[in-house]
Formats: sequence, C-alpha cells, structure tokens
Amino acid sequence: MTGGLIVIFGIIAMVMIHEGGHFVAAKAVGMKATEFFFGFGPKIWSTRRGETEYGIKAIPLGGYVRIVGMNPYEEVDPADFGRTYREQPFRAKAIVVLAGVASHFVVAFLLFLFVASVLGVSVSTTAVESVQTALENGTPTPASLVDIRPGDRVVSIDGVVTETWLQAVDLIAANPGESVAIVLDRSGTQVTVNPTLASIEDDEGNDRGYLGVRSATVKDRAGPIEGIGDAGTAVGEATVASATGLWRMVSGFGGLVEAVISGDADKISETRPASPIGLVRIGAETQELGLGFTLELVALVNVFVGIFNVIPIYPLDGGHFAVALYEKVRGRPADVRKLAPVAAAVVIFMVLLGVLAIYLDIASPFSLQ
Repeated sequence: MTGGLIVIFGIIAMVMIHEGGHFVAAKAVGMKATEFFFGFGPKIWSTRRGETEYGIKAIPLGGYVRIVGMNPYEEVDPADFGRTYREQPFRAKAIVVLAGVASHFVVAFLLFLFVASVLGVSVSTTAVESVQTALENGTPTPASLVDIRPGDRVVSIDGVVTETWLQAVDLIAANPGESVAIVLDRSGTQVTVNPTLASIEDDEGNDRGYLGVRSATVKDRAGPIEGIGDAGTAVGEATVASATGLWRMVSGFGGLVEAVISGDADKISETRPASPIGLVRIGAETQELGLGFTLELVALVNVFVGIFNVIPIYPLDGGHFAVALYEKVRGRPADVRKLAPVAAAVVIFMVLLGVLAIYLDIASPFSLQ
C-alpha cells in the first residue's frame, strides 16, 4: 500500500504546487492574492497572513488561489485598483497563468532526475533471473523443457550474438513455433539448447515467439550531467505520449461511452481515463516494482496534467493565456463573460469524464498484471 500512499501524497502535492505556482507568480508581479486553499466546500481551518487567507476545505478534490480581478464577474474594491489581474500587462498575465503549468514539468523533471541519479534505473541484462514453468494453458514452457536455469546468460540465438536482452527478446519473438539454437553461459561453461518456441498472440493480433524466462536486472545510476539529460528526455517523451493520449481520450469520448454501454472491454482499454482511485491502485501495484516506478508514475501524471492545463480553452490555464494573448494582439480588453458557455461546456465535460473514470476504476479496475 506504500505505493498507493505515495501516489495520494503526490496528487495532493501536485495540486498545491500548481496553485502555489500561480500564487508565487502573482505576488512576484504585484497582483493581490486574497485566498490560498486546499480543497473545496465548507471551510475546516484557515489562518490569515497579511492580505492572504490560507486554509483547508472539506472536499479534498483540488485547491485554488484567488487572485483579485481574475474572475470576470468579480466586483473589485477600488482600493485594489492597480493590483488586479485584469489590469496587468500581457507579460504579467502570462507569467501568472503559465506558472501553474510550468510547475508540473519542473516537478516531473526533478522526479525523473532523482530516479535516474539517486535510485537508479533498472536495466535488463542477458542473464536469466527466473524461469516460468507453465503457460496459461498448463503446458510446460519451452524454457523449462530444455532446462534453462536461473543464472544462465544468453550468449547467442541462432548464431546471432545477443548483446542486450531486448535483442534476445526480438530474436525470440520473430520465431513463433520454430526451433532455435540458444547458446548459454552457465557458470563459465557454454551450453547449447534447442527449444521449440511457443506461439502467443500480442495485443495487435500478431503471433510472437515465447520462451518463458525473465531477465535479471541491475541498477544503472546516471551521473549529474547524464542524469539531467536523461530526465529531460523522459519529460520530452512523456509530453509526446501525454498529448497523444489526451487527444485519443477526448476524440474517442463518444466511442468510450458506447463501449461502456455495450461492455466492449477492448475498446474501453484503448481510451479509458484514470481517476485518482485508479492511480492509487496502480501506485499500489508499482510498489512491487520499486520506488522508482512509483515516482515515475507520479512524474507522468504531472506531465499529463500540465499538458491538459495548457489546452487553450477557457477556464483552463491555456484558455487564460489565449485570452491574454488576444487582448495583446487586439489592443483592447476581451469580454471574457462571452466565453461563459464554453467554460460551462468544458466543466461539464470534465465532470462527465471524471464520473466515467471513477465508474471504470471501480467496476473494471486497472491492473499491471
């Protein structure tokens, strides 16, 4: 359950760091922020420091910072004129609205850096860690039939030297149902075995060869410079994956609803969203894979939320930025109240998506197994 608790704490911290980004940026450019709360609903506790009230509310599903003049319907006290969001230049508005988005990528980068440089990344070797004894249908695995043992190191497959485990996996996958010659290093002695590989179907319906072994792993810790590069690459890859996944989720929402109604499990798995319930469940399962996997999960969630928030639709951060940019280009204030129907539609969609995600996470839980 430790992994689940880490994810819970990570989600709470993510929300507060996001709002903290807006808050710190607003203070830095001279805007007035009157409230900084975790949660929504009835107030449980609060304290006032200077002009800002800090506190906790009853429903722990987010948080918010109230910046004077950011709500277009808000009546501003004349004493606050000059410090409201709506009066600030484009640069100040952009800094404030994008600070929350930027916080997600900074947190993700630091988490990836910590995993790469401190915890280390698990790297598969060509050594065998364990041997599966039977396939799902109960028949012995090819590896068990030819007496492949834990500790054996795969030297070559059909004459091709295997320098990495991925290379070995590709060679095995390419020969479903075929007999292959595998040279093993067993305590310094070379042993040749000739298993007939099983044939299994992958997610795309293609037949792949299967041996029935798991590779041993070692921890590879990057140096400071290399770790920065690895973390930057990880954030970049997570950004592309998040943007792609978000598009599939939004564009496939109607199909997802139909799949839920019809019970099409394959279609559901392609585009289903995850609620905090699902993320906590996944976090609990990643505990068996190590702390690094759990922290990387939290990093991935941060990147996804950052990408979601940058969408240029009001009232998301990207929408606020788009409005500020419009005002900069047109040279006059925008009537944000005209965007109220769009904002309402976005909120309704997010609520429906959240309800659907919670339903799926309860009725058909995520599993890494």
